[in-house]
This record gives sequence, structure tokens and C-alpha cells, in this order.
Amino acid sequence: MNFGVYDITPVEMERCVVKYEEKDKMKKINRWQKISEVAAKQCDRDFIPKINNITSLKNVCNLLHEYDIVILAYEKEQKTTLKEVLRSIKEKYQEEVKIAVIIGPEGGIDTKEVEMINKNNNVRTVTLGKRILRTETVALSVLSNIMYELEN
Repeated sequence: MNFGVYDITPVEMERCVVKYEEKDKMKKINRWQKISEVAAKQCDRDFIPKINNITSLKNVCNLLHEYDIVILAYEKEQKTTLKEVLRSIKEKYQEEVKIAVIIGPEGGIDTKEVEMINKNNNVRTVTLGKRILRTETVALSVLSNIMYELEN
């Protein structure tokens, strides 16, 4: 299996603390893309993750069918752990698996948004444990766990 982040899509959600003006969005995307390039070079990656345009959750939901599995990190999930889902992926997929990870904003994911995301058959809502992590910390935590559990 080959793991790595290929693209990142910032999503406007109900409880996002930061709201970007239309005129500022491209500046942010360009800045994030430069950060992506520097980070990829620092890690000797052959591929630089693409930062997509800021979009709506509805647009993201329309793309989820393109993934084998979607992991939704949700602070109100009580039962299903990330570890359980990753182990089931390892059992089911012997070859490449295309995984999307959805991480909510600083204010958490609204219940209506969770329902919208969960309408897709390939979504697995997971808990990351008892601690509430910062949005940027969640991304690193989930990716680290994916690499640990699924890399050979």
C-alpha cells in the first residue's frame, strides 16, 4: 500500500470560526500551497499535495463516492474507534485503497452536517478518544494512525 496525502480541500462548515471573504480565499489557497510544497520537500516526498479551492460541504459530499472509504472524525461518536476502522480496511483491501478523511472545524461538526455526510454508504464515523483536539492536530493524528496501521 502507498500512503500519503494527495490533496487537501478546505471546507466551509456551519461552525467554522474563521470566515474568509471571497477576495481573500485565493491568497489563503496560494499560501497553503506554498506551505504544502515546503513540507513535501522537507520530507523528500515525490508528490506535492494539492490544496483545492475552499468549497461547501455539499460539494464535498458529491465527491465522496470517488473514495473506497471515508473516515469522519466526530467528537460525539461513542463506539466506533479509528483503530477498528483501520483494521477492517487492512483486512478488506490488499491493494491501494482511496481514503478520504473529514475533519470538522474548531467549533465541531453540526449534527445536520454529520447527517449529510453519513448519507454516503462508504462513510465510517469514528471517535478519536476522549480528548478534543485542535483541527490541525486531528489531521496529523489521523494520518499518523493511518500510516501506522496500514503501511507494510
